[in-house]
Amino acid sequence: MLRSDELKKVDPVFGQLSFDDHEQIVFCNDKDTGLKAIIGIHNTVLGPALGGTRMWRYNNEWEALNDVLRLSRGMTYKSAVTGLNLGGGKAVIIGDAKTQKTPGLMRKFGAFVDSLGGKYITAEDVGMETADMDIVKEVTPYVTGVSESKGGAGNPSPITAYGVYMGMKAAAGFKFGTDKLEGKKVLVQGIGHVGESLVDHLTQEGARVFISDINEARLQEVSDKYGAVVYAGDDLYAAEVDIYAPCALGATINDNTVHKINARVIAGAANNQLADETKHGAILKERGIAYAPDFLINAGGIINVYAELEGYGKEEIIRKTENIYNTTGEIFAHSEKNGCTTHESALQVAQGRIDARKKEKGA
Repeated sequence: MLRSDELKKVDPVFGQLSFDDHEQIVFCNDKDTGLKAIIGIHNTVLGPALGGTRMWRYNNEWEALNDVLRLSRGMTYKSAVTGLNLGGGKAVIIGDAKTQKTPGLMRKFGAFVDSLGGKYITAEDVGMETADMDIVKEVTPYVTGVSESKGGAGNPSPITAYGVYMGMKAAAGFKFGTDKLEGKKVLVQGIGHVGESLVDHLTQEGARVFISDINEARLQEVSDKYGAVVYAGDDLYAAEVDIYAPCALGATINDNTVHKINARVIAGAANNQLADETKHGAILKERGIAYAPDFLINAGGIINVYAELEGYGKEEIIRKTENIYNTTGEIFAHSEKNGCTTHESALQVAQGRIDARKKEKGA
């Protein structure tokens, strides 16, 4: 057993580098269903913490904790910079979504969400489907992204992709002097629901689309459907393309890749693309690479599920998502004017909105 002086050195939660004054971390365990989950609530100044649930085979619990801390923090700034009255939260379930996810496990997870009384509202993320949210809905009202037949806004992936597409066009306009993507070489890394929808938009505009994914069958399927070229090089980060769109998991821009990147624009759907926000954001700026902040341009999904809370329809969802184009342009202008990275610029704008609300509340 650890002595009290040794315990002080461990700091498993508050001492994590990803911990950023989170309001609450909830560890969920249920022996009967095998549920092991963590809910991270980062900030609720602007409203309840809304963020999806991710089910993933993490290597260990530290990795899962780090992921939920980073993701929940990102949701705070995503909602704030997009102008939504929501805070930031996220949940992760440790396990294989293909083999370990059961209706019982999802109901038990829903019960944990319900126990928070609306402070956290869940939605779908990696490893989850709309049908899973329908099951969660059976035990708690604090869930979004449920089926349209059940009063929800449905699968948020197409709207997420549309927002990324809008942000990409704005970034291209900043870097190339035109937001036209026809003829531009775009490499989409990760062709899940969002990645495929993005490929669709890019193909329709006439971009030259290259795709990469760990799933070979999926690659062939998307290639056949849209005429996209499967990237066959040894190092996709060094690919000679105009735009790199990371749409899989995060931290692909890291010490090993940041100096290899040949693309002049980075704009994708993945969360937490910069392994080190300050360091790698600065390197991209120094190299003249236009980085569209991930938590800004992938906000279409949360706009879509926010509609369920606010009661607005598809037209307003599209209008709010298209506005990502304008906000992205404003962030690039703010970055140029203030000499900071685009990531820092987006954080400043988001934090400014949170601080203003705190002042209103007298907090």
